[in-house]
Amino acid sequence: KDRNILHNISGSFPKGQITALVGPSGSGKTTILKLCNGLLSPTKGNIYIEGQSIKTIDPITLRKKCGIVLQSAPVIRGTVYDNLALPRQLQNETLAEDEALQLLQEVHLEASFLQHNATELSGGQKQKLAIARTLVNRPSILLLDEITSALDPTSTRDIEQLILTINEKYQVTTVWITHNMTQARSISNYTWILHDGQLQASGDVSLLNSSDNPVIEQLLNGGTA
Repeated sequence: KDRNILHNISGSFPKGQITALVGPSGSGKTTILKLCNGLLSPTKGNIYIEGQSIKTIDPITLRKKCGIVLQSAPVIRGTVYDNLALPRQLQNETLAEDEALQLLQEVHLEASFLQHNATELSGGQKQKLAIARTLVNRPSILLLDEITSALDPTSTRDIEQLILTINEKYQVTTVWITHNMTQARSISNYTWILHDGQLQASGDVSLLNSSDNPVIEQLLNGGTA
């Protein structure tokens, strides 16, 4: 309605690198991901992928190119295969079993999981399944919304290593929202620091070490965003 969530934001996410989006709750991080994925449309301004305005890209094509993985890692009732096959079913296509097995291998899940009931997986396993399902469309951009915030430390490290491997192997441009400053420093090449809908700073991840900006310094001293 009459409330602006983001204010005059201008910046870029380097191709093939991992950018961490950090900032307090309500600073506009998730809104930015939804704008990039076409789930929301900006009231003003433009978003470009490699110079092309997303307004000119078919929404289905855009969401194939910009895959999104959510914190909740939603799964549908049925097997792991049923979940992996969903993106293809939406396109009236079929996911071959050998391709499904390859996807499981990529996210470090055993082949035996293919016929498991997806709703009975652990939190970490569901998150791996959600990542694998997003990879079905071979996106060139991955949008990750706090995907480890509900996981135990071991599962968190596993997911972090998985994303680093995917980024290195496929050069996938990755935008990762995280409240964990230690994680942001360790997994990203680049960072955006947001506060109250404004981009306070952007650049090399070393920005997260110290700052003369009191808003950023308070964020860094708190350890979480």
